[in-house]
Amino acid sequence: MNYDYDCIIIGAGLSGLAAGIRLAHFGKKVAICERHDRPGGLNSYYSRCGIDLETGLHGMTNFARRDGAKSLPLLKLLRQLRIPYDSFMPREQNFSLIKFPGRTLRFSNDFTEFEASIADNFPLQIDRFRELDKMIMAFDEVNLNNTFCSAKKTVSEYIDNPLLLDMLFCPLMFYGSAMPEDMDWSQFVIMYKSIFKEGFFRPAGEGIKTVLNVLEERFVGSGGELRLNCGIEKLVTANDQITTLKTDNGESIRAKQILSSAGLVETMTMCAPQPQCLNQLSCGELGYLETMVVPSRKFDLSSHQETIIFFCDANKFNYKSPAETVDTNSGVICFPHNFQFNPNDQRPERMVRATVLANSSKWLSMDRGSYQRHKKAATSAIFNQVEQVTGLESLTDDALFIDAFTPRTILRYTGHINGAIYGCPDKVRSGRTDYDNLFICGTDQGFLGITGAMLSGISIANMYLLR
Repeated sequence: MNYDYDCIIIGAGLSGLAAGIRLAHFGKKVAICERHDRPGGLNSYYSRCGIDLETGLHGMTNFARRDGAKSLPLLKLLRQLRIPYDSFMPREQNFSLIKFPGRTLRFSNDFTEFEASIADNFPLQIDRFRELDKMIMAFDEVNLNNTFCSAKKTVSEYIDNPLLLDMLFCPLMFYGSAMPEDMDWSQFVIMYKSIFKEGFFRPAGEGIKTVLNVLEERFVGSGGELRLNCGIEKLVTANDQITTLKTDNGESIRAKQILSSAGLVETMTMCAPQPQCLNQLSCGELGYLETMVVPSRKFDLSSHQETIIFFCDANKFNYKSPAETVDTNSGVICFPHNFQFNPNDQRPERMVRATVLANSSKWLSMDRGSYQRHKKAATSAIFNQVEQVTGLESLTDDALFIDAFTPRTILRYTGHINGAIYGCPDKVRSGRTDYDNLFICGTDQGFLGITGAMLSGISIANMYLLR
């Protein structure tokens, strides 16, 4: 059979771009097909009122210093992609908080600060926590042979204080769990190491746009073809193979191998005829509503130097789809300007971003009028909560800009069923599908976060597509 490409990659998100770079480095004829007019997927950018805004970046996880251990995820992916360390211009977080009723834990990119904070707040648990940490650091979380194990059950064998248990899970769930009220143990370890052991950073310059520009230039400069405004509508199958890809504009493409970052269920739905396995696959159900405000130039934000606040003001932390449109009892508050920037760095706009759990089915079923009313009401409720958590009164008065995106927004721009950012609760660690030449990378392989997404694309390219 004559092929147009060695590999077609579906989606120019971070995992797709990273996989494309890896393949292009080794002389593969590879194209990335992206439905939209710019790369990024879940982590992209847009402009409103002359202000640059990002759709996914609070902060990148897995910070590593230039002289850090070569096995650290950030340094590993930079080597694999042949990207110099300074290209991402990494700037560390100031510090972050986990704020629950009566207790606040503080952490930074120095793990001893988190350990000391737990010792101060939970002196009877610190020895147990150190044993848990020791066990976590010895665990191989990226082993593709790992099977599901309840993180709640595993951590509870070490931590017997319910409040500390909730405080440990809150950041890790909000940053990477597709599963209500629990996490897979491997996912927990990935996120624990990413956030608590390595920590947050942000690219200076134009933030996520800086990263995307570097990746796009490396991909195209290495011989890859980036096809924007070119969505894949159908994957024609025969004899356990994908034989042809049909684009939105009716073009037919043949490729020896296909790598999809669109999500497992979303990719299987494209197949024609659809496979039997589709009936056994579960869709993600957890949705989020994210709001952002650029306050008046006169508004003083200097009293808050935190980078991120993970909060819960209820007696019990619940991580599940809420009964109402949103659940403002817990969430994430981010100050994108609170990183350790250099004097000459281009800095992000002063703003406050807040994310809470949302009921996807409600947001997706509303008519346009109801949608706009509920979006306005939810935004107001979220910022009322932000003001209570932070003490930043009248934050939205005379604001330069206020915006929000809902599960409906995520579905529209990413195609993720139910607008579920983290995809299916059941991950396909191997990246394999029922078709011999079709592989999955990104969210549904289980490598989450910006750094994790890039490593996912690299790992699948290395395991299967470069053989």
